[in-house]
Amino acid sequence: MLNFNEKKGFICDMDGVIYHGNKILPGVSEFIGWLQKEKKEFLFLTNSSASTPRELQQKLARMGLDVPEKHFYTSALATATFLKTQAPGCSVYAVGEAGLFNALYDAGITMNDVDPDYVVIGESKSYTLDTLTKATNLVLRGAKLIGTNPDVSGPIETGIAPACGALVAPIELATGKKAYFCGKPNPLMMRTGLKLLGCHSAEAVMVGDRMDTDVISGLESGMSTVLVLSGVTSEETMNTYAYRPTMVLHGVGDIVKEAEK
Repeated sequence: MLNFNEKKGFICDMDGVIYHGNKILPGVSEFIGWLQKEKKEFLFLTNSSASTPRELQQKLARMGLDVPEKHFYTSALATATFLKTQAPGCSVYAVGEAGLFNALYDAGITMNDVDPDYVVIGESKSYTLDTLTKATNLVLRGAKLIGTNPDVSGPIETGIAPACGALVAPIELATGKKAYFCGKPNPLMMRTGLKLLGCHSAEAVMVGDRMDTDVISGLESGMSTVLVLSGVTSEETMNTYAYRPTMVLHGVGDIVKEAEK
């Protein structure tokens, strides 16, 4: 059994764990309240690159949840850090939202739609055949292809929406080039998360709704894992994977109930 009271840090996904779209999920207020009351270290580690940490903080504030900005880390930040480390001062052709562009600019990376070093794809409402064509031809001319995360879909209030992995796939097919993804389950992102928490992996728990990113990233990082059934993965689809989470719960509110037993 998993003893939550003995754990020092919690890394939590957001979409499908904390909310669907703009709708907060049951038990989330109690969960965040428990984390704060018990003085747990916690980090919301989201594969979405669309929003900045401040925007995520404000989104939760509109839902009545007071969580400081320092508790958020996104795949956009992970992507910008990776590029800054690999090629300081590089240029990119980026398709994404404010979260991605802000992270790239803050890392000293410039925009270039003529001969960029990288093509970077994140979630985007401006993804069109024109941007897809531009990205494809830039990759064919030598730009390296980067995806902020490999998720092919994400939960929304009305069902699911195509996510970054689905948007990158046509470029991969058209060019024959494989993208490098910076978000979960990339261990670089998980190590950064643990460093921000100040926790060893054995002291931390990964909480998420996806077997293919959240659970596998926690498992391969040496963390305990909790799969919540409030998002993408169901009990039926969970059983198609060769690995198992440490614990399966209906939602994060059940973590509080387990801790208080």
